[in-house]
Amino acid sequence: MRVVIGDDTVLLREGIAQLLGRHGFEVVAQAGDGEDVVRKARAHKPDLVLVDIRMPPSHTDEGIRAALEIKEEMPSVGVVVLSQYVQEAYAMQLLGGGADGLGYLLKDRVTDVDSFTESLRRVAGGGSAVDPEVIAHLLQRRPAQDPLAELTPREREVLALMAEGLTNRGIAERLVVTDGAVERHVTGIFSKLLLDAGPTEHRRVLAVLTFLGGGA
Repeated sequence: MRVVIGDDTVLLREGIAQLLGRHGFEVVAQAGDGEDVVRKARAHKPDLVLVDIRMPPSHTDEGIRAALEIKEEMPSVGVVVLSQYVQEAYAMQLLGGGADGLGYLLKDRVTDVDSFTESLRRVAGGGSAVDPEVIAHLLQRRPAQDPLAELTPREREVLALMAEGLTNRGIAERLVVTDGAVERHVTGIFSKLLLDAGPTEHRRVLAVLTFLGGGA
């Protein structure tokens, strides 16, 4: 899998490159600012771009803007944004239009290399990966007229794991329940969010968008 890395901290960038190289990834280019990330993504057509949120010149949202530009021009390229802190506005800016092929992970919470590389592969394959702490913050800011109000606590838990990008099997393993139990919860989520028609994968996307506040 071919990867472009964008981060203005050289040591961190090199460390990520070495880590990925040891786990079967091919780092084809590195960049130190948002514009260079976009240029190198255009030049190398990677499977995945891994980019920091804050990069020169303003150290604000260059990574988010680069991510959105890359996804608009090259929809098949997966993009994972790394952040030092939970930035709710940036998370919504990145994920509000859909989470397919996108990830939002917190640097300090990447402690399991296998889980991290699995998340990268999932995003490169068109899935999503959202840090649970980001999801928790988004839950806290839900409006009074919450479309998720009818969900049970377990259904909300299942939907949060769907937003992280987990499959039904992955959710079952995380919650230590059967696949059938997860399927029943997912069916209940679709029904309560009035997502009864269309393919299952399409309804999963709509459910996650509702959860993240992007609307259905």
